[in-house]
Amino acid sequence: MFPITNDAIVFGLLAVTLAGIFHAASLPRFKKFFTFVPSLLLCYFIPAVFNSLGIVDGETSSLYFVASRYLLPASLVLLCLSIDLKGIYNLGPKALIMFFAATFGIVIGGPIALYIVGQFTPEVFGGDSPGAMWRGLSTVAGSWIGGGANQAALKEISETMDQQFSIMLIVDVFVANLWMPFLLYGALRTKEIDKWLKADSSAVDALKERVEKYSASIARIPSFSDLMVIIGIAFGAVAIAHIVADTASVGIHDWFKGILASNPFSFVKYLSSLENGFFWIVIIATILGVALSFTKANKYEGAGASKVGSLFLYILVATIGMKMDVGALISNWSTYSSAIIIGLIWMLVHITVLIIVARIIKAPFFFVAVGSQANVGGAASAPIVASAFSTALAPVGVLLAVLGYAVGTIAAIVCMEWMHLIS
Repeated sequence: MFPITNDAIVFGLLAVTLAGIFHAASLPRFKKFFTFVPSLLLCYFIPAVFNSLGIVDGETSSLYFVASRYLLPASLVLLCLSIDLKGIYNLGPKALIMFFAATFGIVIGGPIALYIVGQFTPEVFGGDSPGAMWRGLSTVAGSWIGGGANQAALKEISETMDQQFSIMLIVDVFVANLWMPFLLYGALRTKEIDKWLKADSSAVDALKERVEKYSASIARIPSFSDLMVIIGIAFGAVAIAHIVADTASVGIHDWFKGILASNPFSFVKYLSSLENGFFWIVIIATILGVALSFTKANKYEGAGASKVGSLFLYILVATIGMKMDVGALISNWSTYSSAIIIGLIWMLVHITVLIIVARIIKAPFFFVAVGSQANVGGAASAPIVASAFSTALAPVGVLLAVLGYAVGTIAAIVCMEWMHLIS
């Protein structure tokens, strides 16, 4: 019977789980519990338990692919319908500073972690050998700064072997997913953390209040027609994004192939993320959402467009959680141990850099969390973390995640070369 491999059943299980979590959160007797444990964290953690106990098989399920390719771009469009670009601009430079601080923490964290672990386990260095650890770790850097497209690019650039790449995928998913719950929990304690950081969060609060007031001013009970139009806007834009992505990825691939045939050392080999369809899906969905915010389509925010977008995001969170398998990690610890330890130290360096920079510039915890997740999680989870603070702030996570795709490959190559030098 177990694991459940029928995605229709798995999706039903996830849907019932999400419904149970939010119903419980609405009950007075659970109010104290949900004060300390955010609903979003449970939406991630309970599916992870299902996978770890062997109730479902997150690896063979297609639900994450469906959620990330269809529901994620749809949610980006709907969450951007009420975007306040002026308000985001008024957030000031601290958002960008924290984003690049997060990137810098990852770039230096890899070499530092590799060096530290290498003092106790010298075999992790490996020099120029085909199985040298730095090759596989470079793919983690690509993923943590940009996303899957950048990770795939670094696999080719570093010539990482398939067997080692599979281990690095475990490191990537486990360590990144271990950090995300802390950010979600921190969103509940943002005032206390901001006080400790001596941060001025007035610009963030002003943006959140302005968007929430606008949403309230146009709020209405949605009709069936409203809901159908919202779905039409969302998935019509998703269709356009996929059309452009399919065309762009093939065209750019052929163009790059022609350039590299005549000049194998051309700089375009570092821009291979542009060949990935998912990159273009996220970009086009975001552009369409922002463009529609300047039209009458933004009035559908009053009929619950962002709520529908948030629904899609919560389904995505559940499918992300379903990919984590703590049991497999423990049972194969001897195989992954050195790489996992490097990954954990690496993440600690990233966090330390974030905290130091945030204290220096007095940045709000919102910028710390979203700046980190825009790197480590990318477009799939940056808006989720931003939404944990307020749905109104989700577009900030989207825009920073797109920036992560842009700088991911180049920054990861710098990290790779430092790790290569240490090895």
